[in-house]
Amino acid sequence: MTKYEVRRTLIGQLPYGADLYDGLTEIVQRENIRLGRVQGIGATTHAAIAYYDQNAKKYNPLEFTGGMEILNLQGNVSIRDGKPFVHVHILLGDPQGKVFGGHLLPGTKLFACEVFIEEFWESIPSGEDEELVRAYDDRTGLNLWNSGYLV
Repeated sequence: MTKYEVRRTLIGQLPYGADLYDGLTEIVQRENIRLGRVQGIGATTHAAIAYYDQNAKKYNPLEFTGGMEILNLQGNVSIRDGKPFVHVHILLGDPQGKVFGGHLLPGTKLFACEVFIEEFWESIPSGEDEELVRAYDDRTGLNLWNSGYLV
């Protein structure tokens, strides 16, 4: 297991009408954040999320029109196809207090959103270049980290 520390934290808001997934991706790629954590709260005018069907090994998209609260936005940054990649889950609340959640997809349009993006670095260098790179996993059908088991 490799140990990491926070190198820097970016804090700010994404603009009204922005695509949440695309906005986060643009930030991590522009800032070359290769390993990190994403957190946020806010509201959407349209939300696009997905549920991963483990049996079919595919994402089933869901869309929510109209205003939704972003109750929680949580994810990570690693490398996929040689570039910084955001993997984010989102928890949404509707006007009646019902809660929906899933994997964030492009197409989620913002009413407001405040985010924290923490960049990590290896605190005790192992002597090897150990980036967390996503690769296809046959067993799950997902692109998972190549290393980093905790047990």
